[in-house]
Amino acid sequence: MTLKFEIIPVTPFAQNCSVVWCSDTRLAAVIDPGGEIERIRGVLGKLELELDKILITHAHLDHAGGTAELARATGVPIIGPHKADQFWIDLLPEQCQRFGFDGETFTPDQWLEHGDQVALGNLTFNVAHCPGHTPGHVVFVEQSQHFAAVGDVLFQGSIGRSDFPQGNQQQLIDSIRNRLFPLGDDIQFIPGHGPMSNFGHERRTNPFVADQRFG
Repeated sequence: MTLKFEIIPVTPFAQNCSVVWCSDTRLAAVIDPGGEIERIRGVLGKLELELDKILITHAHLDHAGGTAELARATGVPIIGPHKADQFWIDLLPEQCQRFGFDGETFTPDQWLEHGDQVALGNLTFNVAHCPGHTPGHVVFVEQSQHFAAVGDVLFQGSIGRSDFPQGNQQQLIDSIRNRLFPLGDDIQFIPGHGPMSNFGHERRTNPFVADQRFG
């Protein structure tokens, strides 16, 4: 595989920050730097990778709290999420203070829309706008590598919460079934928390979104 990755659980919420890179070029992206920025930079250094961009699935504190710090330290652009998560970005200082995190607002260099593409070396990530957990949540899919970073949309055996402001459970289920599952059973994914899985396993067994629930 041209795509390589390392998962770095960060913050007391054990959020799966991911370093994803193109093995041909050694260009890397950090997906969802929620915190522990020096630790993340240490992994980049250990693997001798060149950070090219920061990718954000959504703007909850455990996924985005360290974004501004990492961008400031490295000078790389911030890509994502969808602009509907602006209000969550504005709330980052309040969110972080409430939970005792360090964190601050940021301004993305590029907002993402459904159908956009993000290049990383020889890799191309397709962007799926998947609202429901937050209104501006996006998922990054490298179809040729059978890989996705899904944030808090889908988990092994579960789905994201929809009881936060502007969350919507039906929207979330529709995002998973209509925008993710059609991409193929063989897509393995890194969720925002917990172990990896693949779309096929979740279609068969996930009690919230399995095919058998929907006839």
